[in-house]
Amino acid sequence: GKTSIMYRRQRALAAFSLSFLSLALSITAFSSSYWCEGTRKVAKPFCTGHPCMHSNSPDASNSSAVQYVWETGDDKFIDQKFHAGIWYSCEEIINEEGEKCRSFISLTPAADRGVFWLSIVAEFLYIILLLTGAILMSVELCYYSAAIDGLKINAFSAVVTVLAGLLGMVAHMMYTTVFQMTVNLGPEDWRPHTWDYGWSYCLAWASFACCMAAAVTTINKYTKTILEFKNKRKTLARNLKVKYKISDHTAPEKACNVYVNSFHNSTEDHAHPIKGLHQLTTISVL
Repeated sequence: GKTSIMYRRQRALAAFSLSFLSLALSITAFSSSYWCEGTRKVAKPFCTGHPCMHSNSPDASNSSAVQYVWETGDDKFIDQKFHAGIWYSCEEIINEEGEKCRSFISLTPAADRGVFWLSIVAEFLYIILLLTGAILMSVELCYYSAAIDGLKINAFSAVVTVLAGLLGMVAHMMYTTVFQMTVNLGPEDWRPHTWDYGWSYCLAWASFACCMAAAVTTINKYTKTILEFKNKRKTLARNLKVKYKISDHTAPEKACNVYVNSFHNSTEDHAHPIKGLHQLTTISVL
């Protein structure tokens, strides 16, 4: 009836919303360079201006003028902020505005570049499958009145979304492994002193969570529709036996065929009237 159709449409809309949100988050994370953030220890630049001093400066006795003279150990270094993503690693320029960026691929150890390229391919496939799933769910929303066709699309979109979630999880884990190996074995002029995961990394895993939620919602919708279909099929078969006193072995199949035809057109006639045995169709989808 109308209530069943409304519930199916609400579940389809929820699955589409989650899938679209997952797609938006994944594209944002994939294109940004804030998967990891931290600081590097770099030597302080040469003292070239105030409060620097020359040996014949009248301020030689001023303690603030000899700031860099007695600094030793860690005092000779300052923290330089950096952030890295799949494509770039950017570092702030000391005493200047702006950042200096370089390709993250060039920083990864040679032994780990194969894994890194696999993670990039997996990220691409993850986004493509998310887009495919979102398109299928939008088509299902447009054709929600045709229950049988919608069921087929629903099953395919569930498979695509689950596969996308698995690929996304693998891709994120592979990038995490490559970054940790780069921290330990990467170029010495890049290795961070401290680092942590950034907002892009959080978006990537939030995208994965939304993707799996969309997959669960889609599978739940498919399962409930199938169970509803089987339950109404049994009810209709029983009613047909009573009404038309059908006792032959083909009664269940005929009942199923009658219900398939009426279920397919349920939005046009919610009462599902059966006017006689001449309405039996030979089409069966089960």
